[in-house]
Amino acid sequence: MHDDDPVTALLRERFGHASFRGGQRAVVDGLLAGRPMLAVFPTGGGKSLCYQLPALLLEGVTLVVSPLIALMKDQVDALREKGIAAARLDSTLEREDYDKVLAALDAGSLKLLYVAPERLSNEGFRAKLKKMPIALVAIDEAHCISEWGHNFRPDYLKLAKLCRDLKVKRVLCLTATATPAVAKDIRKGFKIAAKDLVQLSFHRPNLDLKVTPLAAADRKPHLLERLRASEGAAVVYVTLQQTAEEVSTYLQKNGIASRAYHAGLPDEFRASAQDDFMAGRTRVIVATIAFGMGIDKADIRAVYHYNLPKSLENYTQETGRAGRDGILSTCELLACGDDLVTLENFIHGDTPSPAATRHFVDHVLRLGKEFDVSPYELSTVNDIRPLVVGTLLAYLELEGILETTRKFWATYQVRLLRDLERVLAGYDARRKSFLRKLFAAAKEGWSWRTFVIEEVARQTGGDRRKIVEALTCLEEAGDAALKKSGIRQGYRVKRDPGDLRELATRLDAQFQRREAADLARLRKVVELAEQPGCLTAFVTAHFGERLGSPCGHCDRCRGVPPQAVPRSCQPAPTDEELRTIRAVQDQRHAALKTPRQLARFLCGIGGPAVTRARLTRHDAFGLLERHPFQRILDLVEAL
Repeated sequence: MHDDDPVTALLRERFGHASFRGGQRAVVDGLLAGRPMLAVFPTGGGKSLCYQLPALLLEGVTLVVSPLIALMKDQVDALREKGIAAARLDSTLEREDYDKVLAALDAGSLKLLYVAPERLSNEGFRAKLKKMPIALVAIDEAHCISEWGHNFRPDYLKLAKLCRDLKVKRVLCLTATATPAVAKDIRKGFKIAAKDLVQLSFHRPNLDLKVTPLAAADRKPHLLERLRASEGAAVVYVTLQQTAEEVSTYLQKNGIASRAYHAGLPDEFRASAQDDFMAGRTRVIVATIAFGMGIDKADIRAVYHYNLPKSLENYTQETGRAGRDGILSTCELLACGDDLVTLENFIHGDTPSPAATRHFVDHVLRLGKEFDVSPYELSTVNDIRPLVVGTLLAYLELEGILETTRKFWATYQVRLLRDLERVLAGYDARRKSFLRKLFAAAKEGWSWRTFVIEEVARQTGGDRRKIVEALTCLEEAGDAALKKSGIRQGYRVKRDPGDLRELATRLDAQFQRREAADLARLRKVVELAEQPGCLTAFVTAHFGERLGSPCGHCDRCRGVPPQAVPRSCQPAPTDEELRTIRAVQDQRHAALKTPRQLARFLCGIGGPAVTRARLTRHDAFGLLERHPFQRILDLVEAL
């Protein structure tokens, strides 16, 4: 390209880059020509520039769909520093800031708007988008669109239909980890031509891949030895929150500056751990997969998988955080087969039983033509995990049976900051009368009044929306503090669902296929660990890329022979354990009435019904957690 090429000039002037990196120009040119594109760029490949630059050259707003609030915030801040009009809409925004973003969107002054996929379940927001000139929709973590993607998100399933409804032709799907099957799924959904898939190589020559088969007890000392013999920042990935704490404490006690990072920590603890790691005050972070998305630290010298990852996609995404500066870095998998039970049990825990699916379909589709539901309540009543409830509702939308209307809070708690009579003094007679009725219908507490909006509307004859507006106005005027809870999602039935039993059977078959695919992905990780050939070639082949020759920088290429992944021999349940199981059956807990529910309970897989019944405190909860789920299910069915 010539120096006077306007695209390259913009790249230099606004983004400070002298030239494009591999694949970026092809994606940008395709979008500018009006075509939908799919970019499969490994972690650190420069995906965000592929939509940020076209956004400045196209008329209208670019809508960026991203599942990560922290990443949205970082990107919006970075764009604003460059003088680019960007904003985000997410659950952390105050009402005033939210309204400012919507006003800027209405005024046409925004170039990029970042939203979470869940935001698009709001009918009002979708209606607003239909009136907007949308230049481009960019979808980050696009593998979530595909049911066969490794972190499938139900709200992503609906994005292809949304883009069709909005009549948006330019769509950019971005992901760091798409197998050929997932890429095909994404291309089909968005009508992306094969030539418009731009995939970079998954081979990172500076990443040294190691696999070390170990018994569970040998992992901590091995990890300590590795860290003592090396220098630089390291990330240690684990499966469970308690393992993150345990391993981090062990490293600290042995003189390694380490912090734990997982979703169970308070926000400020997580932020502090991340800040210390980024600034180099902490050398090692021991983390669940909650850590790493959007982490832009170029000098991570090592990534250790203390536990087996769930899939080769997870493995690639996590190892890809090492050595972004191009300097040699180590990625070591501490392969222990004992991890498989935990990982397999997670997968089984996400699969609803056929009875639960039937109950769910029957329950939801008898609620009327227009209804609203609490995902939490649906989860508890049907004993289906909340994320799986979201998947079931998304399936019903994709079948054309349901459509979302709006989300709202069911309960508002109000604490008046001054006496009610003094607050009312500032309003006219009609408003005073309305507010008095509202407060008379509220439940009095020590310092907070609780407004269950549906009940208040029924008692006062008031409109739901006006009640919420009145309470919000009190907060905005500085007269009250508000707390909201009990999120509900509205739905409208679009067509007759037909035979509900047949529909439930069809949905159940989808979950069974998902379960089988997730278990197959886990087996691929064991295959990698026991692989006799080049490890890098095995990983790249998973993503449809054939290396011309062995990589020369992995254990196999160095001549380290493969070994079977060690696994503890687990004896059959003892007579005493069998007696305990029969005693639990005799207790006839409603939450354990089906064999699948009881098997989950014995394997330590918490479900909504077990949690609500407080059975996670029961002595027998997790009694057989070291045993494979399927073996325990067969045992329970035979008793």
